[in-house]
Amino acid sequence: QVQLVESGGGLVQAGGSLRLSCAASGRTRTFFAMGWFRQAPGQEREFVATISRSTSNTYYTESVKGRFIISRDNAKNTVDLQMNSLKPEDTAVYYCAARTGGTPNSIARHANDYVNWGQGTQVTVSW
Repeated sequence: QVQLVESGGGLVQAGGSLRLSCAASGRTRTFFAMGWFRQAPGQEREFVATISRSTSNTYYTESVKGRFIISRDNAKNTVDLQMNSLKPEDTAVYYCAARTGGTPNSIARHANDYVNWGQGTQVTVSW
């Protein structure tokens, strides 16, 4: 059984930083691409960032490019999201996701690509 547990969310002022972490357990050897998504109240879940198993490939949604950095440690089975220069519009519940299947260099930008999800962690950015 696969389990993903996010941590690191909280309340921060605009311009501040937070680092989210996702710890994976279970059949982690089957994980290829991993990603972060977010969902604001009343909105659909949206893609934020993804990283390949090899860590050689990453991709970000346009609104976070240059501000967020996704990283991964396969030995520790963790994937992190460093969020800098936070804005109020970044307020959302952030979810970690893992894709089983693919190639070591593949990434995935669509929620339907993932079958394993964490429970989410709240990020609130205030003025």
